Amino acid sequence: MFRVNVSILNISAERFWDIKKPIPPIQINSNLNLTGMEKKAENTLEVPFVLTINYNPSIAQISMKGKAYVVGDKGDIEKVYKGYEEKKPPPPVLVQSISNIVFIESVIISRTLNIPPPIPLPQIPQIKSPYKKKAKIDYSA
Repeated sequence: MFRVNVSILNISAERFWDIKKPIPPIQINSNLNLTGMEKKAENTLEVPFVLTINYNPSIAQISMKGKAYVVGDKGDIEKVYKGYEEKKPPPPVLVQSISNIVFIESVIISRTLNIPPPIPLPQIPQIKSPYKKKAKIDYSA
């Protein structure tokens, strides 16, 4: 087992859409790239990453760069690093740890820029209320 500490080192965000115009329907594309992996000690890896979030139409962009530090047992760290050298996908816990931090941060940034958040918000299903009654209007008069 290992522990992942994530540090964001650079944030860039810009709103392109005029603040007075309503935001049209959009598509949001997020891309998280782990750009490398380096052994720092017997039990530590450094994993640089880049997150880019693009809106289509181009209303805004957000990008973040940082490093994840993976600390754990020598055997576990060796297995993760060997997988990286063999070009295998990184362990899901590593990707999830980075994603959790950067997407939470990107939601805060999106609020600051007054743009839609880059992750879907939970939808509350509409339930028919037993208290609402349809009004019947008679137009025959």
